[in-house]
Parts: sequence; structure tokens; C-alpha cells
Amino acid sequence: MSDVFSDAEREDLIARFRQLYSASVYDVLWKRGLTGQCMDTRIAPLDPSMVVAGPAFTILGGPDPRGGDEYVEPEKMRDFAMLRVPEGHVVVVETSGEEIAGCWGELLSTVAQQNGARGVVVDGGTRDAPLLRKMTDWPVFARYSTPVDSNGLWRWNDFDIPITVRGTRTARIRVNPGDWIFGDEDGVLVIPRDIVMDVLIEAEEIKETENLVRQELNDGASFLDVYARFERF
Repeated sequence: MSDVFSDAEREDLIARFRQLYSASVYDVLWKRGLTGQCMDTRIAPLDPSMVVAGPAFTILGGPDPRGGDEYVEPEKMRDFAMLRVPEGHVVVVETSGEEIAGCWGELLSTVAQQNGARGVVVDGGTRDAPLLRKMTDWPVFARYSTPVDSNGLWRWNDFDIPITVRGTRTARIRVNPGDWIFGDEDGVLVIPRDIVMDVLIEAEEIKETENLVRQELNDGASFLDVYARFERF
């Protein structure tokens, strides 16, 4: 995986993104013709206050051909991948449509966070939701929670490769290693890494404009006058 930002630059971008909201970031992507960058909105935070931001560390998994009737030893692929999660990155998991098992949990989160990861987005299920919500500054976005273990049902196949997750306006969204992830209560966005700085700056400008609009409306200005000046609602 190549990260175009230094550690200090990446931390600054993460902090700035966390001050924004996904609607403004989506508007920037939309104006650029990138209308299909929003993940399926059923991929949601375990707690509405959670916000995730950072470059993607991708994981690909799929059905376990061994079946789910007997316990099998955890595969080495998972153990190796967890040692490779880069600092400052967001883990993004493609589950290949898994709808039963929990493909992520609290212990995996603990290891990833210890490595410096900034959260996880799973196009599938998690386990240990009560414990995950108690972790400090660890955003978790997933399609569902379940007590069902993935052992024998679902397994890790590869990591740090291009993956796809389910989308809103498109059936699938490609996530490349190093693409930026930004998500809040409204949804999760995939930002191509080569435009992430431009998107961030434009979204910050939108936030500043909307703050001015909000202030003028609260001060009693008319809708038509405010719109004529800012063309933003």
C-alpha cells in the first residue's frame, strides 16, 4: 500500500475530516460527477455519534468451504493481516454478501487499534456490539450485529487489494487501498485518494458557507435574500 501523506499530514487530514459532515463531502463528490461514492446506508455506526475518517486498509473475505458444523482453527491469513494494519488507517471489509455471521469483533478491534488503526467499516456483520461501543475513540460501522461466529462460515481470503462494497446509487463501489473513508450517522463515503485534499478543502468551504447562512437566518434574514447571496441550502 502506498500512502501519499506523511504521518503528520495524514493526522491533520483525519482531524479536519472529523470536523465535517458527510452531506457536505458528498456534495463535493457529486459536483465532480462522482455520484456513486456512498456505501449502502444500511452500513451504519454502532453509535450515532461515531465518525470515521482515514485511508482504507482493505480486507476481502468470503464463504468458508469447510462449512459451519465443526470448529476449525482460525486461518493464518487473518493473523497475518492483523499484523499489517497500518497506523492511521481505516479497516474496510468486503464480506462477499455475508448476511449471517459476525465477520468482525471486539478482540480484532483491540488488535487493530493497538496497531494505530482508526476504525472499521464492515459490509456485513459484527459481534460484541456492547463491548465495541465501550471502546474509546473506536468507530465501528457495519450492516448488522449478531452473536453468530464466522468460524466455519466465513473466512479471510486476502488483504491490501482492491475490493468492492455495496452502494446506494450503484450496486458496488470499488475501494482501493489508500482511498479515503469518511463516515458519520448519515452514511459512509469512499473518496479516491488522488483527490482527497481537494475534496476536503471544498467541503470545508461548504461548511463555512452554511455556517454563514445559518447565522443570517437565525438573525432574521429572509430565505430569498440569503439564497440570493450564498446560493446554498
